[in-house]
This record gives sequence, C-alpha cells and structure tokens, in this order.
Amino acid sequence: MKTELIYLLAFLGGIFLAIQAGFNTQLGNILKQPILAVISTSIASVVFGVALFVILNKGNIQLQNFSQVPWYLWFIGGLFSMIGIFLYFYTIPKIGISKMIALGLCGQLIFSLIAGKYGWLNLPKEPLTAKRLAGALAMIFGIILINSK
Repeated sequence: MKTELIYLLAFLGGIFLAIQAGFNTQLGNILKQPILAVISTSIASVVFGVALFVILNKGNIQLQNFSQVPWYLWFIGGLFSMIGIFLYFYTIPKIGISKMIALGLCGQLIFSLIAGKYGWLNLPKEPLTAKRLAGALAMIFGIILINSK
C-alpha cells in the first residue's frame, strides 16, 4: 500500500476517533454515566468488528495462532481502551472536545516518542532525532496555543 494512502488512513482514523468521542460523550451525558457510554462503545465495537472480520476474512480463523498468544494480550488492550475512552467521555463535557483531543494527542505524542525510542511494547525502535524532537515540540506548542484563550 502506498505511503500516502497509509497517511490518509491514519488521518481519517483520527477524525473517526474525534467523531466517536463526540457522539459517545453525548450518550454519557444523557445517561449521566460515562462508563455506560464506554460499555456501549465496546459492545458496538465487537458487533462491527465481527462483521468486518467475516467480510474481510471470509470466516478464515487460524486456531493454531490462538495458543501462541500470551493470556494477558487478550485483555490488556481492552483495559487501556476502556480507561482511555472513559477519560475522553469524562473530560470532554468539562473542557470541550478540541482541548481534550489536543491534550490527548499530546499524551499520545510524548508516549509514542518515548516508546518508539526504547522499543516498548514490542514495537520497532525509532531513533529520537533532532528533527523528530523539533516536530514534537512544534506540535506541543500548537497544543498550548489551542488550549490558550
């Protein structure tokens, strides 16, 4: 797949997550329980994920791969997802979607630079170059401007 298309898909993924956060914040506000919005999101993700899996993979499951997965990998992503989504739904009504998304991106940016430098989470190592650091600082400065009055 061409690099430009991958970049476009990543960009669209960010848009979809912001839209999802907006809709589910409304749900959490109406219910007065952001955690119920997280549960709803998780159930809907399972339903749509299964449908997409069936469509794209035509039901082809490699059962031998299941035994190679450490037990915690089945759950730990869901734990962090639930906490992250809950924090989005909890904070958006208090500070607004643009501030929450900007601060969330800042957290993602800082963590990803550190995790990439050291290869945490079994990810490929990415050197922390002066260019990358300058880009991160520019983004952080932008986030500060977005959050200022």
